[in-house]
Amino acid sequence: MIGTGIFLCLAAFLTGLIDSVAGGGGLIMVPALLVAGLPTQTALGVNKFVGTLGTSAALMNFARSGLVLWRPALVGIPFALIGAAVGSRCVLAFDSATAGKIVIALLPFAALATLLPRRHVASREEISARALYALTPLICLGVGFYDGFFGPGAGSFYILAFHFITRMDLIRASATAKVLNLASNAGAFVVFLLNGQVLFFYAVPLAVVNILGNLAGSQLAIRIGPGIVRRFLLVSLLILFGTLIWRFYLQDVFAASPAPSGS
Repeated sequence: MIGTGIFLCLAAFLTGLIDSVAGGGGLIMVPALLVAGLPTQTALGVNKFVGTLGTSAALMNFARSGLVLWRPALVGIPFALIGAAVGSRCVLAFDSATAGKIVIALLPFAALATLLPRRHVASREEISARALYALTPLICLGVGFYDGFFGPGAGSFYILAFHFITRMDLIRASATAKVLNLASNAGAFVVFLLNGQVLFFYAVPLAVVNILGNLAGSQLAIRIGPGIVRRFLLVSLLILFGTLIWRFYLQDVFAASPAPSGS
C-alpha cells in the first residue's frame, strides 16, 4: 500500500512537471493509476479531479495574459460540457477490463497528438465570425466526448482543431483551449463523481502533489526547455504502455496457456 502511494505520488508530480513544461502529463497519470490496480473508470475519475485543478491553474495564467478569445470560448463551453458528460457515460457502460483495453488502444493516438511538433500555418485567410461560431460547437462536442471518454491528449486536440479548422494562431488556440479543456474536465468529473468513481483518498493527495509538480516545472521550464521533458515523457509512456499491454492483453493469454507435460 505504501509502495503504491509512493509510486502514484511520483507519477502525479511528474504529471504536473511535464504538463507545466511540455504538456501531456495526463499520458502518465492515467496509465500509472491503471498500473497501480485501480479499476479503469475509477482511474479516469481520479484523473479528472487532478486534471480539473491543474487546468484551472493553467487557465488563470492564460486569462491574465489576455490571450483567451472569450466569445468563442463561451459559445463552446456548454457543448464541451455536454460532450464530456456523454463520453463519461459511455465509458461507464463498459466493464472495467473492456474499458481498460479501449483506453490502452487510445493511448498511442493521444501520444501522437501531444508529442508531434506543432507548426504555425501561415498565409491563410481568417474565417468569418459566423463560421467560427458554427464550427466551435462541433469541435467542442467531439473533443469534449473524447475528453470524457478518455482524456489524455484532449488539450492538444482542442489546440489542433482550433488552429487548423478555425485558423486561430497557436498561442490564442492554446489559451482558448484551456477554457474548453477545463469545461470538459469538469463535466466528466461530475459524471464520474455521481457514479461513485472518484476516490478522494487517492484524488486529493495526488492533486496536491500534482500542483507541486506544476510549480517545480514552471521553475525548470526556462533552464531545461521542453525538448528533454518530451523525451522523458516518451520513455515513461513506453514503460507504462508496455506494462498495461501485459496486464490487459497478454497476462490472460499466458495464464491460459497449457503447462508443458512432464516426461
